[in-house]
Amino acid sequence: MARPSLPTMILMVRHGRTPTTGKVLPGRAKGLHLSDEGVAEAKRVAERLAEMKKVAAIYASPLERTRETAAPIAKALGLDVVTHKGLLECDFGGWTGASLASLMKKKEWTTVQRAPSTFRFPNGESFTEMQTRMVSTLDEIRRAHPGKVVVCVSHADPIKAALAHAMGTHLDLFQRIVVSTCSVSAVAYAETGPVVLTVNSTGGSLAELRPS
Repeated sequence: MARPSLPTMILMVRHGRTPTTGKVLPGRAKGLHLSDEGVAEAKRVAERLAEMKKVAAIYASPLERTRETAAPIAKALGLDVVTHKGLLECDFGGWTGASLASLMKKKEWTTVQRAPSTFRFPNGESFTEMQTRMVSTLDEIRRAHPGKVVVCVSHADPIKAALAHAMGTHLDLFQRIVVSTCSVSAVAYAETGPVVLTVNSTGGSLAELRPS
């Protein structure tokens, strides 16, 4: 009887803070870089991830803020960064670049928070499409690195959607998950399904993460 293959552990890292974090919905707009605080956060998470001795690959969304977060991680682990469009932020369409204060006044904001599975951003992506894209991307990556540890640097909403899927939680509840800047969330993808190891980890050692 064939032995089951070892699970692939994916460490999902949200990018570091930018000058607009918590103020604006930047989406996929180009030219947004890490703030000084974000650079410091990226260095700290790189130090934490350096404890993971068997990281096989690092992937990042193509946007500047994710690649800048991935750079010190790659340096600490001695690996190159592979950009993957599947890790991109949700396409917020006509809401891209709008202030959160103004968006919260829209009647649609309640739907975004309470029934996101029913919402599509004007001229953009739906939350359901975003989740499908992110989950499919992680499945592709874990198949490319069976039994290995992989770092994926992405954005808050795609990571939250992937975690909700791994937990078996409906997408309409994904807004209840917190994913802070430069936090680490880990999922082990096995033949029997995903196992969530940690969510929104912002401190402490990651070296002991493994499926129970």
